[in-house]
Amino acid sequence: MADRATLMEILDLARWAPSGDNTQPWRFEVVDDRQIAVHGFDTRDHVIYDLDGRASQIAHGALLETLRVAATGHGLAARWSLRAGSSDKGPIYDVVLEPSADIAPDPLIPSIRKRAVQRRMMSARPLSIEERRELVEAVGPDHSVLMFESLSERFKVARLLWDNARLRLTCPEAYQVHRDVIEWDARFSVDRIPDQAVGVDPMTAKLMRWVMQSWERVEFFNRYLFGTVAPRIQLDFLPAMACAAHLLLLPRNPLRTIEDHVRTGEAMQRLWLTVDALGLNLQPEMTPVIFRWYVQAGRSISATKGIDEGAARLAASFDALAGADAAAPFAFFCRVGAGAGATARSLRKELRDLMVPARS
Repeated sequence: MADRATLMEILDLARWAPSGDNTQPWRFEVVDDRQIAVHGFDTRDHVIYDLDGRASQIAHGALLETLRVAATGHGLAARWSLRAGSSDKGPIYDVVLEPSADIAPDPLIPSIRKRAVQRRMMSARPLSIEERRELVEAVGPDHSVLMFESLSERFKVARLLWDNARLRLTCPEAYQVHRDVIEWDARFSVDRIPDQAVGVDPMTAKLMRWVMQSWERVEFFNRYLFGTVAPRIQLDFLPAMACAAHLLLLPRNPLRTIEDHVRTGEAMQRLWLTVDALGLNLQPEMTPVIFRWYVQAGRSISATKGIDEGAARLAASFDALAGADAAAPFAFFCRVGAGAGATARSLRKELRDLMVPARS
């Protein structure tokens, strides 16, 4: 039988789930000895990358899957449901935990804390047959994984990321996010991304810090000093080549509801934990996916001339690369590879700072 102390231990592991820019869009409420309420929120109002809260909902799924995996270490089965009447921007997930004699500790438990983003170059060693099999099986029957592994395929992905990065770095709405999300002079950060984990060399990092103090500086460097070139080389093109493969997570059905995005987040987290358990590294590459969401929805990314048109062209390029129809759902894009793990990373807020009082 669970008790409050056990639930707190489970939540202490679950809080290590990934989220976009380490926003941690959740708060926890222990309702009783067998039920947790996860109060979700999103960043759509001020983060361009969180269209309609989709990225946050996928993160909610990653959190719920991490909670499920953590619960198995205590012989508990965790099942969630979306609370009726909870808002689109503030979904509440009711999680019930029940003891089960059939549950053994999930072998992915050790990867929960270890899993991190590696933004620097990885080994180009090809994935083994066994690694491919485990990655495909990790996402379950409702999703598939498309892999881009050959040198020519990785080059095509590198070109796609290079072109998307130009949009990302010349979009004022994206600049506001980039400016706020980096914690400078840091190896670790509890609520942002430390600059030492970004993936650029120290000189470029210092220049970025100075330039990013104002959009006017960014525009000047972009227009007259080829300001997008160095970060695109270091953050996009070279890492895209220096890896074993790029993986595209494909839902087998359209993503229409909050639950659809949450289920996809569960699959994403199983994939990521499996990558870590195999001794591999992973870096999300979500800009092409998110900009494609805007194009599919007929929504504008930016008031800046050329951004929306560029996104439409790149969405078509992404479709061609994946051999997919323009309406096909793309959920998560990443690169994986062997090599040393990240030496700088985002941490998490303390559990006490993520708790909300139980409601009477």
